Amino acid sequence: MSIWFTSDTHFGHANIIQYCDRPFTTLSEMDEGLIANWNQVIQPNDILYHLGDFTLGGQEQATNYFARLNGKISIVPGGHDKKWASKGEYLSKSGHPIVILPPLATIKLNISGVEQPQLIVLCHYAMRVWDRSHYGSWHLYGHSHCGLPSYPNSRDVGIDCWNYFPVSLEQISDEIGKAEK
Repeated sequence: MSIWFTSDTHFGHANIIQYCDRPFTTLSEMDEGLIANWNQVIQPNDILYHLGDFTLGGQEQATNYFARLNGKISIVPGGHDKKWASKGEYLSKSGHPIVILPPLATIKLNISGVEQPQLIVLCHYAMRVWDRSHYGSWHLYGHSHCGLPSYPNSRDVGIDCWNYFPVSLEQISDEIGKAEK
């Protein structure tokens, strides 16, 4: 089982192609490409944290997209998720229920080679300071579509920043480790 992060998939949102200069010509091409990339790396029992702006659509659209995606998915809602996040129950392609987290969530994860669990603050929006930021906690966010400069112990996990794939916990750990040196 692996742990992954992403944000800002914007399934069903045609204008995002031009707004973010995504390398797709149609909405269908974007949606199918993002779904294929997701399922290429996310196995049925992997954990994925999606940090908002999953889809601009409503409950039916969210249901349809989740049903095509692998993994145990938890969502930190973004601004575009308001139409569906508080309504209904959703299942992933793997049959796991979708967990809707609060807009600001804190998790602890074990990282290979690190003695203590890593505290990670999750939010759709970037912060300059966050819970225990002065003590080594990390902050993962989306929303900016790679528009913000790097900040210590903080990373944009938006799909636009990672070649349209989810990013693994190991990749995040490596990136933050490189920045500390």
